Amino acid sequence: MEQGFGSLDYGIVFIYLIFTTALGIVLGRGQKNIQDYFLAARKLPWWAISGSIVATETSTLTFIGIPALAYSGNFAFLQVAMGYLFGRVLVSLLLIPSYFKGEIQTAYQLLHSRFGLRTRTLSAGIFLITRSFADGVRVYATALVLAVITAWSDLTTVALIGLFTIVYTYYGGMVSVVWNDVIQLAIYLAGALLALWVVVNRVPGGWESASALAASAGKFQIFDFTLDATTALTFWAGIVGGTFLTLATHGTDQMMVQRYLSCARQRDSQLALIVSGGVVFLQFALFLLLGALLYAYYQHFPLGKPLEQADRIFPTFIVQEMPQGVSGLVIAAIFAAAMSTLSSSLNSLSSSSLNDFYRIFWMREASERHYLQVSRILTLFWAGVLSVIALMARNWGSVLVSGLTITSITMGSVLGVFILGFRKSVPQNAALAGMAVGVGGMLVVQAIGGLAWTWYVLAGTSATVLVGIVWGRMRSLNP
Repeated sequence: MEQGFGSLDYGIVFIYLIFTTALGIVLGRGQKNIQDYFLAARKLPWWAISGSIVATETSTLTFIGIPALAYSGNFAFLQVAMGYLFGRVLVSLLLIPSYFKGEIQTAYQLLHSRFGLRTRTLSAGIFLITRSFADGVRVYATALVLAVITAWSDLTTVALIGLFTIVYTYYGGMVSVVWNDVIQLAIYLAGALLALWVVVNRVPGGWESASALAASAGKFQIFDFTLDATTALTFWAGIVGGTFLTLATHGTDQMMVQRYLSCARQRDSQLALIVSGGVVFLQFALFLLLGALLYAYYQHFPLGKPLEQADRIFPTFIVQEMPQGVSGLVIAAIFAAAMSTLSSSLNSLSSSSLNDFYRIFWMREASERHYLQVSRILTLFWAGVLSVIALMARNWGSVLVSGLTITSITMGSVLGVFILGFRKSVPQNAALAGMAVGVGGMLVVQAIGGLAWTWYVLAGTSATVLVGIVWGRMRSLNP
């Protein structure tokens, strides 16, 4: 069968893009208010929400970044995935019940009721900045794949990625985002399994030879019990750091909280989150296995020239080694991973912008139709912002590490203020002081270096909580 990326592959990718866009437009019909647009009228089943959670956090960073980790290293990232599982259980027990007390549409409304408007505004602002930068990197990650396939410019590839996603998110809102996520999850998992099958069958000696070669190079090693805070992928950094990162991203990030609120019942959202943890763990194992087998493959068939970065290894295999038609299906899977994250990001950024800023500082009282129109305009605005950031991300190094580092720098302070909310004695000024120290301290730590990114959320959370408690006690002693 002919290899390389040909007209058949382009046709498959094009059909996929048209299908997802059309589906989003159809699903968005009949929306009357922002609850329909942002929360799908709270009528989505738990299993669809679970699939959407998995698809949302599985961006192109996972699709090309995780295989690159095993190709150049080993299975150590699974230690972080174990932390993700523990974190989800804690979010389900500690934070989700709070979101179902009263009618709220964003995570930061909870902080408003506990501390006040300034804490809500600061937390929402941190979310908007962090999410836009982190997901701008994810958009670039997909552009990186297209750059391997074609001779198009970065501007062209970013525009192509965003265009179709913007259309179905603009018209369809959350209901379109979630159901497209479910379809995209199935597509990119099928694409990964298909790629795995091709790799195994292309290695002389098949699975036995490929796995033995990968094992002899230490690719299947998971655990590293080194006590070294400068190493990102150790057991302690993975379990503790992964737990705190998940507490922040899945417990306080509007992109995930919005999904819980789209469930009819609290129990459904808790079930959706915990089940997603098991799926994500297995998914990471699949992508790491793919990277390890790619290492075995290229021991038999060395690359003509060294790669500029390991992130290019899977896209290179797709376009150079996979049969036509199969390449198109896998590239469609990469688009699926990217579009699920981008659509979720746009919808959550629009939701927070509208509810945490526009309805407070610009237009407190307006019709539901007006707010729905503004929500769609905000979706377009954030699409432009993410596209600009994607072009900036070209020189930021590994796309996987860049995306996770950006999130880890700021989200610890947001998690910290949610934790402070459980202490009734901490006033708003103390919480704000803690957040300022948490974010500022982590920016300094990142600039200086020496601490692995997996510890950032724990460090930021600890600083925020400690300063908030101490500040609150000082104010109580000196009223």
